[in-house]
Amino acid sequence: MNTLNYHHLRYFHAVVQSGNLTKAARLLNVSQSSVSVQIKQLEESLRTSLFARDHKSLQLTETGRMVMDYAETIFRTGNELLAMLDNRKEGPFREKLRVGSAATLSRNFQLHFLRPVIEDTIVEVVIQSAALPELLNRLSEHQLDLVLSNRKIQRQAGNPLRCELIAQQAVSLLRRPDTNKKGRFRFPQDIAHTPIVLPTLGNEIRDRFDQILERHGVIPLIAAEADDMAMLRLLAREMDALALLPPVVVADEIAAGWLVEVARIDDLFESFYAIIADRRYPNPHVKKLLQRGQELF
Repeated sequence: MNTLNYHHLRYFHAVVQSGNLTKAARLLNVSQSSVSVQIKQLEESLRTSLFARDHKSLQLTETGRMVMDYAETIFRTGNELLAMLDNRKEGPFREKLRVGSAATLSRNFQLHFLRPVIEDTIVEVVIQSAALPELLNRLSEHQLDLVLSNRKIQRQAGNPLRCELIAQQAVSLLRRPDTNKKGRFRFPQDIAHTPIVLPTLGNEIRDRFDQILERHGVIPLIAAEADDMAMLRLLAREMDALALLPPVVVADEIAAGWLVEVARIDDLFESFYAIIADRRYPNPHVKKLLQRGQELF
């Protein structure tokens, strides 16, 4: 049996990922004819066709799909190896944990969850904040060890990413103590005539909150909306309005007396998730953090 030529396999992988020979050639910085030759040599080596020749567009044969699955695994393992070695460049006594944080995630929760590794002098913690799709790409490419999010992702066949629920926090209505309100606040009926700051539509907290109000026939008097917890925190401090937030987001403001809890919403929680990639040699600090997450319930 012929020895597998990984150079040929790399070209094949690039063609499938890019969708056509022209883009693959540009990606590999070679001529299109060179790509075609490499693909042909791979097929000859494997003694099978990888693409259906009767289609104008590139269509994988059944064998081609199988080869692509193996190629994904091979190159994903290679990327993992490079990432692991890069992680050790700082020296044998300095470990690194690379964490991705969804831009909408509470900074207070991040600090609380990551505190054990942040305070560990042996570990260097690198935190990157970005939109969740970008973080998931970095995680898949082994540029990150862990992604923290307040949004769940579904696991799909062939996808190495795994999502775990690590904590849930109650959600409350909060406001400044100097807000002039007469009488005791009644939920949900007083929402109809009390200005309120809410997460934007599509946020899990907002969607469930709207469902609660809808069941009671209440239309909220919306003063502002934001898709970022840091902005919601600022609006809660600065506006003469209620704010729908997990208390953990504004723990410092509550402790300082700048905000007070008006009502806790029954059965409404913010969920926090850890997203990891299946790896042959996972970062050991990730496992410790996931175990810590189970203790936060």
